[in-house]
Amino acid sequence: MTKRTAAKYKIDRRMGENIWGRPKSPVNRREYGPGQHGQRRKGKLSDFGTQLRAKQKLKGYYGDLTEKQFRRIYAEAERVKGDTGENLVGLLERRLDAVVYRAKFVPTIFAARQFVNHGHVTVNGGRVNIASYRVKEGDLIEVRGKSKQLAVVLEAVTLAERDVPDYVEVDHSKMTARFVRQPSLADVPYPVIMEPNLVVEFYAKN
Repeated sequence: MTKRTAAKYKIDRRMGENIWGRPKSPVNRREYGPGQHGQRRKGKLSDFGTQLRAKQKLKGYYGDLTEKQFRRIYAEAERVKGDTGENLVGLLERRLDAVVYRAKFVPTIFAARQFVNHGHVTVNGGRVNIASYRVKEGDLIEVRGKSKQLAVVLEAVTLAERDVPDYVEVDHSKMTARFVRQPSLADVPYPVIMEPNLVVEFYAKN
């Protein structure tokens, strides 16, 4: 199990936002940060603080990626033609664990990473157990045989708190998903405002 699974509520508290839109988020009860001084930390953020927060929020949303992982994806987004912020979001959404999460095969992005790592998923018929594997347009992702009856899968399919976006075609009767296209920022159903442009500014200055 990923060591960050238990940290998902801490990330919400630290950001002061329910970044996954979950009903059980502690932010729904108290919006201040964690720790004994959490309620006093409401000062105005500097430009650096605002940019850092935007980076931490986007990084946290995808399962609290390590800085090394996130920086590598950013560097690639910068090399690709077009808007770097849009490219960054598109590359993050092409991670296999992100597609499994979007397809509602599992309830959380943390569960998606674990689900992939444990070998419950195939891509175009071949078993893939690397959460960061990058899917391509037209790739078919499928939950493997016996894994389709796992409680975590059956529960996730019925979750009403989020919908499957239109860049992923899903058949829950067969537990298959096809990645249709790389999305733009406007296509991604983030429950909170994500600002990849501030992430670009952060890396440009640091």
